[in-house]
Amino acid sequence: MQFSIWHWVILLLLIGVPVFFAVRSARRPSRNSTDLVGFGGWLLLLAIGQTLSPLRTLAEFGNSIEGYQQLMTLPNGLLATYGEIALLLAFLVLQLVVLIAMFRRSPRFKKLFLLQWFAIPVVFLVDVIWISTLIKVSVSQVLAGDALVKPIVSFVVTGIWVAYIYNSVRVRNTFDRAAANAEIATAFQ
Repeated sequence: MQFSIWHWVILLLLIGVPVFFAVRSARRPSRNSTDLVGFGGWLLLLAIGQTLSPLRTLAEFGNSIEGYQQLMTLPNGLLATYGEIALLLAFLVLQLVVLIAMFRRSPRFKKLFLLQWFAIPVVFLVDVIWISTLIKVSVSQVLAGDALVKPIVSFVVTGIWVAYIYNSVRVRNTFDRAAANAEIATAFQ
């Protein structure tokens, strides 16, 4: 499979534009140098990760296409496949909502990010139960191999970011409506 130059340009735009704005925001000094506001420091890493998370979900979907084709051949496989795709798309929509809230510096971002964290095990468990029930196999067969590793690692790493979000001065200043409005106002002066 070859990638054309247009694939690379689109990838650069999807990754480069958010990183550019995050870095530009981090360089802009605030009126009070002790205030930490904007996408800088650890928050910049979180912003990059959150920007890439919908792309990772889409890549996971793309990598699962062959598995979906095999699943469709089983009894109730079509329903199981459509249910899993719907679940994955719902999680993708949640990731995009969190991403938009982050870039808009919405005060709701912290709660939405927490909801996204809780959604990781919920989506995984619902998916396992859904597949197990519809194709009538045991849960241990659905969880064969290293199927548990990826969701556990994702849950733990996101949990660390949740702790950061709820304890960081930069996050509090960035997503507090008054601090964000003050920074935006200074950007246009």
